[in-house]
Amino acid sequence: MNGISEAVILMAGEGSRLRGGDNILLKPFVPVLGRPLISYTIDLLIHAGIKKATFVVGYQSNRMIAAVKELIPAGPESSFVENHEWQKQNGISLLAASGHVGVPFLLTMGDHLFDNAMVDLLIRSFDPDLLNIAVDRKLDSIFDVDDAMKVQTRGNRIVAIGKNLRDYDAIDTGLFVCSREIFDYLELAKSDGGRDDCSLADGIRLMAVDDKVRAIDIGDARWHDIDTLRMLQCAEEEISRRASGAVT
Repeated sequence: MNGISEAVILMAGEGSRLRGGDNILLKPFVPVLGRPLISYTIDLLIHAGIKKATFVVGYQSNRMIAAVKELIPAGPESSFVENHEWQKQNGISLLAASGHVGVPFLLTMGDHLFDNAMVDLLIRSFDPDLLNIAVDRKLDSIFDVDDAMKVQTRGNRIVAIGKNLRDYDAIDTGLFVCSREIFDYLELAKSDGGRDDCSLADGIRLMAVDDKVRAIDIGDARWHDIDTLRMLQCAEEEISRRASGAVT
């Protein structure tokens, strides 16, 4: 289907906002219409033709690895990378995968749901020399815009990114095709001010300064960030309404 055969899935965090007071259930296994949340991500990877998936784990990593392995069908190669600093920001989780992927690679989050059409479009349209981000310009459809990762675009380039942006015209959906340069920029962001920490957005922000971040508009496609119980309920309601199986 495409020239992308590898993917990285970030799922190292604790996920306490969604789990509430449940200290047993791991966030990627919170049920969405009766299926574990992470199973939708696995379906997406298979649809995209991914041959090797690298899962970055952290919180309760042994339990996480064992449970994910039970869900992966025969065929795709899977590996697990442990981020021992999982309490830090998600840029550190992606850096943990640096030695495990080639170029270009698909990057996604273990707590998001995406239409298959989104990954089809991203794979069909990506530029291998840039960081490619699937963005949503349907601002009125965003469930919690205050908490969303906002981007400002100029043409097909992203020029600014951040949750607190005042001037923005799209939302980062959490689905990317990356060049290996993302790791260099994350290292720069990590060392900035001696913080020894960085978010993915920190690295993207530095790449944007160098005109290396491309926005790919998802059009009418739908996606969900499952970060709270209310977000989960919203996703289930929409998937049920559509009833076509398009959200995977």
